[in-house]
Amino acid sequence: MPYNSLMDKMMEELHLQGTTIQDITECLIKVPLSPNIISAIKSAYDSGCDLRIVSDANTFFIETILKHHGVLHCFSEINTNSAIVDEDGRLRISPFHDFNSSSHGCNLCPPNLCKGTIFTRIQASSLEKRFIYVGDGKNDYCPSLKLTAKDYVMPRKHFPLWNAICIDPALIKASIHEWEDGEELGRNLINLISSLMIMKADEVLIAEEYLFC
Repeated sequence: MPYNSLMDKMMEELHLQGTTIQDITECLIKVPLSPNIISAIKSAYDSGCDLRIVSDANTFFIETILKHHGVLHCFSEINTNSAIVDEDGRLRISPFHDFNSSSHGCNLCPPNLCKGTIFTRIQASSLEKRFIYVGDGKNDYCPSLKLTAKDYVMPRKHFPLWNAICIDPALIKASIHEWEDGEELGRNLINLISSLMIMKADEVLIAEEYLFC
């Protein structure tokens, strides 16, 4: 069962057990988010970067967490599985790609969402931009392969994306900047953006995936 379908099924089970949307919301806002990552998001936004999310989570989870931490406005686009609360008060999660009617055709990504397809569309609309792609999941490998020599990929060490890259780093055209925890990610991201801003203030566009992979 794809992760997306599993999450929808779990939301049904929770609803049947009496868990409310408010209960889910209160759980989500307790999810720890490194202060360094929050600072990095705000710093990137204030510097004029275009921050976008490409995630296999869902709109309800992502927007609830970002709003709680006061950074929802920092993101110009959230690409993820849709989530709505139905008339019975149950959270319903639907796939980004309707794989029951047609396939996105990528064998690197789960059937419900191909991050590479989404990233290609973003890439085509921002040909002159530099991208910084942050991720740690297996399905982050597909978009990482589409980065160019002027871009940057930031994989989390010893996680699926990093493992996939390590098999054959030559397949990745982008510059690789690894990290281990939220503190290191936040620090490295701010340093990288600062160095790019010195090069050219309007050339940076960030695809920030890490928060909700």
